[in-house]
Amino acid sequence: MKPHHRIFFIQFAVALSLGAFVSRLPDLQVKFSLTEGELGLLLAVLSSGVLCGLTFSVRFIEWLGARTTAFVTVFGAALFFALIPWMPSALVAVPLFFIAGIFTGAFEINANIETDRHEALLGYRIMSRAHGMWSLGFCITALVAAGMRQAAVSIELHSFIVLVAVLIAGSIVFSGIENAPRRQDAHPGDTPIIAFPTIGLLPLCLVAAAPLLAEGASVDWSAIYMRDVFAVEPFVGGLSVTIFSSFIAIGRLGMDPVIDRFNPRPVAITLLGIAAIGVVMVATAAHPVIALAGFGLTGIGCSSVYPLAISAAARRTDRPAPVNVAALGQTTFLVFFAGPPLLGFVAEHFGIRFSYWAVVPVIAAALLVTRALAADPAPVTGQTEPVQPHG
Repeated sequence: MKPHHRIFFIQFAVALSLGAFVSRLPDLQVKFSLTEGELGLLLAVLSSGVLCGLTFSVRFIEWLGARTTAFVTVFGAALFFALIPWMPSALVAVPLFFIAGIFTGAFEINANIETDRHEALLGYRIMSRAHGMWSLGFCITALVAAGMRQAAVSIELHSFIVLVAVLIAGSIVFSGIENAPRRQDAHPGDTPIIAFPTIGLLPLCLVAAAPLLAEGASVDWSAIYMRDVFAVEPFVGGLSVTIFSSFIAIGRLGMDPVIDRFNPRPVAITLLGIAAIGVVMVATAAHPVIALAGFGLTGIGCSSVYPLAISAAARRTDRPAPVNVAALGQTTFLVFFAGPPLLGFVAEHFGIRFSYWAVVPVIAAALLVTRALAADPAPVTGQTEPVQPHG
């Protein structure tokens, strides 16, 4: 296995755990007897943990190294996501949501920094493909979850099976991870304990946040949307997550050569436009098939905008790359995890269709600041010819 493929698996493994968890949110809602707003509060606790992980873990990740951080964050997130369904009540589960969020935030920094450094070694883009492995993991686990829900497999047994799979596969893959060297033009400064975004980074934060808000709405609320609006079977409702995840995976896995050819900004503008069309289709759908098609278009549109913003943040030379990536991650993953809870309150008070309309203005705002991606050079700089990494 090539070194960067092991980094890809970090994304894949966490997606398996988180994807299984969010695919069973309707069952968790019933188990804990929660309203949409109460479920949103639990997701807000999760987002708070993610924010803490992104804010405070940068120096620890640099100290531990890529391999140890992969073991700690991936296995930690998988364990706590698996434990939540076993809790007797939502109140008891609250600390587990927060701790799972911390591991999820720290994993994101580790995976993105190592991916960017491997890009420099290879001489071509792989960031979108790395995030494609996240989406592929989500697609697979969502499809499995849809089948398990249809077969009435308990959420507790399902979560245990996913945990065992991640522990076994991760133990094999992560053992061969080695730290990639920093980019030649990387900022030489020390990594601070706390990472916050700068004014110059804010446009990239908005560009990255828009597709993640659409993604959070599609992943966290689509199964509930299909159930409440169309009263479909659990398998059909689960297909909404599966279709979204499969299309976002297809887009990410195939987008790197397109970005190298056409440059980041025009690709981002096109994708954000497609995402807006997909969200509107979901909000106005009169039939389940139209809603599912809307989730598919939203998946394509959300595919590579966030990886583009991550690459642009990592290549900024005003601060060390881990700091900029962590700062961007704070904003965007706060949107990813806090956005759906806020959309839950919107759904409870104005209807679940209106919660999808609320995503459209954020996408429009992101389109206005895509110029921030123009500073991200393509192809990757620092190497005139591709370099084959060892291993």
